[in-house]
Amino acid sequence: MKLQWESYVWDAPHPVAIGEFEALEQQWGVSLLDEYRSVVSVHQGMTPNPHIIDIGRGESSICTFLTISEDESSRVYSMRDAHNLLKPHTPPGIYPFALTGSGEYVCFDYRDAPSQPSIVFVTIQMEIYPLVNSFSAFLEKLHD
Repeated sequence: MKLQWESYVWDAPHPVAIGEFEALEQQWGVSLLDEYRSVVSVHQGMTPNPHIIDIGRGESSICTFLTISEDESSRVYSMRDAHNLLKPHTPPGIYPFALTGSGEYVCFDYRDAPSQPSIVFVTIQMEIYPLVNSFSAFLEKLHD
């Protein structure tokens, strides 16, 4: 199913500026996936449609893909700020890229495969649940 994108953080698409991916990668010491870069470079701060992801026996809705761009008015949706929130409570190698409607995070998990991170779900209680083995599989799992 082809994803559609709806505005969430900003009223219109807000493309990632040149150098912002590299700055984040340098800060975190990871390489972000090309497929992720391609999607987020155009759709950061937007909601995918469909937006439901199965989490174990339940499901959650993806509220927005977190922003790479630093914007004081939308800090709550920043990947950096989300990572700073999670960092004291999760193992090294967990990096958030999406926020759910219930305030939980979908994250890259670089712990076992630095060149091909899996995707995990981090609850409000900071419990980590595996979702899928790749970003493309995550996108494919989104449904109505």
